[in-house]
Amino acid sequence: MSVIRQSDTFGRHTRRRLLGVGAAVCTAALETLAVGVWFLLVVDGSRSISTALAGLGVLFCGALLRMGVYGLTTTAIDDILTPVRVGATLTLVTGWLVWLLAAELTGGLFGLFVAGALLATILTIQFLLERRVFRLTDTQRGQFTAVLAAGLIAIGATILLASAWFSDWSILSEPFSLGERTLVIHIEAIQIGILVFGVFVFLAHQRRFQQTLEP
Repeated sequence: MSVIRQSDTFGRHTRRRLLGVGAAVCTAALETLAVGVWFLLVVDGSRSISTALAGLGVLFCGALLRMGVYGLTTTAIDDILTPVRVGATLTLVTGWLVWLLAAELTGGLFGLFVAGALLATILTIQFLLERRVFRLTDTQRGQFTAVLAAGLIAIGATILLASAWFSDWSILSEPFSLGERTLVIHIEAIQIGILVFGVFVFLAHQRRFQQTLEP
């Protein structure tokens, strides 16, 4: 009997871990795509009212979907568009706007660190607010995980911004034929920055799901 119970416990633990990893991949993909598109629109592209509004729309939809994945994975939510959940989403969007604004107003390497610290603070608040929105127990472990996850995302965001501000290198491959077409692979620093940002976002959310699903 004890062997059967241990096997069942191990099976539940494995399923929870796989669920957490899968949810972290989905969440990281959504957040990286939303933040990446917004970042390219407002930083790497030509700024206008239309691009700013489009960037905000992408950022808000990405944040809302990201929070929906967290809620569906950790609790049995029935409606994502409640006032408190929209408020938590707006807190996340505000965090990214404050991050970029602080970096640009301060400027230089110091601006990167100031903006990163502000982003980490706002994300910590948003993560804790998100837990309350979905009625998850507030524990010391949960608070520490929120701080750790926010710090990881802030580091990734700092690397992303540095790749846009301080790196202008690019890599061009040799032309190669594909049927009747000739292709060239072009890799820029900002693309690597987005990729690194996505890795940090995944690590942050994987830690959050692990803490929530594996008490």
